[in-house]
Amino acid sequence: MGVLLAEIRRERMLAGSGRQASHAQDRHLGPELDLRIETRVVSGRPPSGSRTKSWLWPASLLIHAGLLVAVVVVPLLMSEPLPVPTREARAFFVGPAMVTPPPPPPAAPPAAARPSAPRPTVPPSPPPAAAFTAPIDVPDPVVLADPLEPGPAGDGAPAGEPGGVAGGVAGGIVGGVLAARTEPPPPVVPVRVGGEIKEPKKLKHVSPVYPEIAARAKVHGSIVLECIVSRQGHVTEVKVVRGIPLLNEAAIDAVKQWAYTPTLKDGVPVPVILTVTVHFDL
Repeated sequence: MGVLLAEIRRERMLAGSGRQASHAQDRHLGPELDLRIETRVVSGRPPSGSRTKSWLWPASLLIHAGLLVAVVVVPLLMSEPLPVPTREARAFFVGPAMVTPPPPPPAAPPAAARPSAPRPTVPPSPPPAAAFTAPIDVPDPVVLADPLEPGPAGDGAPAGEPGGVAGGVAGGIVGGVLAARTEPPPPVVPVRVGGEIKEPKKLKHVSPVYPEIAARAKVHGSIVLECIVSRQGHVTEVKVVRGIPLLNEAAIDAVKQWAYTPTLKDGVPVPVILTVTVHFDL
């Protein structure tokens, strides 16, 4: 584009300088002015290059304008409108978790075939009775003897054995008596140690296990227990008389493992009630 404008300016300058030179020559020539002008008009022709360059500038301008329109304007006209952003709202529903039903219980094994009931046996039918045939000769009638007359009644058996039960006893023996009912022995009541009942001697001692939670809390003290010692010397029952909640169970477990010598009363072993004390020291 710049080259084209420079060429146009150069042509204008050359044309202006030519006109000035012709005016100067006309002034100097005087009478020959009309002839030269006529000669220039008749015979003077612009060079072929000047005609070609005269339409170059408009053509170049049109080409550049067309390119500009094709590059800038056409894409703007052909461009599609931008999509309008749309907001989408999605709703989610959280349902309860699907609980898989438990598998069905295994099918029960087929029941064993029941033995068929034996068919009732039909007793054989008795043979048909022989037909009765009347005898030809009728026998003489039979004469029945007189019935016997009852004799005098004698002394009967006594009414029963003394010491029996009215109506008798099933499976009893004639002349036997019922066995005397035996009473269960009275329950043995444990006696408390003291006075004539001396405290039994301990044969086995088990120390209590200090509870960990009580040790961390630095709980200590003495537990007073009342226990029952059987006739064999084993501790059967334990009751807390005075204790500490964190230490009671450990004391009871230890005392239940103790063993004593049997306690005698009138030469017979008896259970006794004994009071013991268990100490817990840190």
